[in-house]
This record gives sequence, C-alpha cells and structure tokens, in this order.
Amino acid sequence: MTTTLAPVVHRTIEIDGVEIFYREAGPADGPVVLLPHGYPCSSFEFRHFMAALGDRWHLLAPDYPGFGYSATPDRSQFAYTFDGYATFLRRFTEAMDLRRYAIYLHDYGSQFGLRLAMHAPERVAALIIQNGDIYEDELGPKYQTLKGFWANPTPQGRARLAQNVSEEGFRDELVGELPERLVPRVSPDLWTLHWSLMRTPQRRENIVDLFEDQATTFAWFGRQQAYLREHQPPTLIVWGPHDGYMPEGAARAYLRDLPDAELHLLDGGHWALETNLDEIVTLAREFLGRVHA
Repeated sequence: MTTTLAPVVHRTIEIDGVEIFYREAGPADGPVVLLPHGYPCSSFEFRHFMAALGDRWHLLAPDYPGFGYSATPDRSQFAYTFDGYATFLRRFTEAMDLRRYAIYLHDYGSQFGLRLAMHAPERVAALIIQNGDIYEDELGPKYQTLKGFWANPTPQGRARLAQNVSEEGFRDELVGELPERLVPRVSPDLWTLHWSLMRTPQRRENIVDLFEDQATTFAWFGRQQAYLREHQPPTLIVWGPHDGYMPEGAARAYLRDLPDAELHLLDGGHWALETNLDEIVTLAREFLGRVHA
C-alpha cells in the first residue's frame, strides 16, 4: 500500500519555564501517538515514522531537556534523572492536553513511557515496544560495563563512562552490533547531529549523571511488569535482535506478562527505525488501525 507522506512540523512550547522543541505530524483531531526518544538521539529518530503515519494519526515527539533542540536548564530547575525525565513526559502530555494516546517505547523512552502509562493507565490506548528493556534476566552483554560501575561507582569508572559521550561513542551506540550489511542503512546524521548537539560540558555531564542514575530503573522493572499483567494494554512488539543491550530474549520476555502481544523479530538492531522502517510502518499501521483508529 502506498501512503502519501505527511508533513512533519517543528514547534516549541514552554513547560515549567523550559523551552521544549517537539515534532508534530498528522491531524490535530486524530488518535494520538506519543514518541519519547532514546539515547543518544532526539525526536529526530522518529522523523520518517511520523511522516509515514501522519495521514491518519496525530504524532508528537518532544526533545527532552538537555537533548536535541530543547533548552538545557540548570540543575536547580530540572532533575537530570530517570524520575526527572518521566515527570517531564507527563508534564508534556498535560501541556498538550493529551487525554488518550498510544506510546512508542524505545530505549530510555521505554522507561519514561511506561511510567507515564502507570500514572494514568486509563489513557493508554496501546503500546508499541521496540528495543526497550524491563527484564533484568534478559539484558545483553553490553550492560556489563554499566553493571560494573554501579557495583563499584569510583571516579575512575565514571571517567570511563564519560569517554562514551563522544562522536565515536555515539556511533558505536547506533551501529555497534549491526551486521556489516545493515550499517549503510543507518544515516550518519544520527551520530554527527547528536554529537554536535551534545558538545557542551553541561550536557555531557548530565548524560554521565543519567548513566549513573540508570541503576535506579531496576527497582521499577517489577512494577512495570505488574502494570502490564494487570492492564493488558494492546501491544505490538517490533524488535531488532542485533542488539548488545537487548537481544532477542529481551523481546520474548514481554510475552510472560503480555501473552496476547503481537511479536515481530526483524533483521535489525537497536535502531530498527533506520534499518527496518517500512516493516515497522506496515505493522504499526495495521495494529493501530485495529486498536487506536
């Protein structure tokens, strides 16, 4: 099926005194799809997905404070923690007056999006889960460096984490585990753009703080699994298993709590919207057409 690409527009809104950049596509009265982004990216990761679904759905993708084109408030004004970003996503939905929405859960955005879902489960029409982990026993080998630091958080360990906040570190996050045949599908804009937007001392320091704080997400995993078991939101799982953080087992683990979820394993990696866009768009259109039209 051929679909006319919708225009993606670029806007700003002030939330709690912070200027927030966001991308928007689709009819204002269409069913809402909320797109919280991952690290080291921004709303840019959803640019093609939004254009492909904007004929029918109202898609919104904000840049978090300290990411993309949004402002970087002082730490006295914003908490650069997973709790802080989860609160930001909720405040964004309030500022945009969103009453019901599907949520695309990917990377760090899966944590923020699931906490939003838990805060107001009655507003969640559906979930699309793409390489977002909440099952500790299925985490991939790339977590070992982080786990080692969390077990022994030394200044030397923090310095090693900080070395990953670099253009080469971003490139590794985006194509590191992909088979060589798939690497050309990933736009180098992903790492060059986001490195250019992260090259301030404050932003880099905030990211390392977020690496440290990621240890707190483990305490949320059981609660998030319980939310899924209790509420059984309609769920589409589209997953790139070439992922050092979240391999195939991390996708299949969701079926423990969502046995009726629709699971598709793609020939892609963590950033499957780059390598498998057409497949994900086709699956998302069919799924959302059934559950959130």
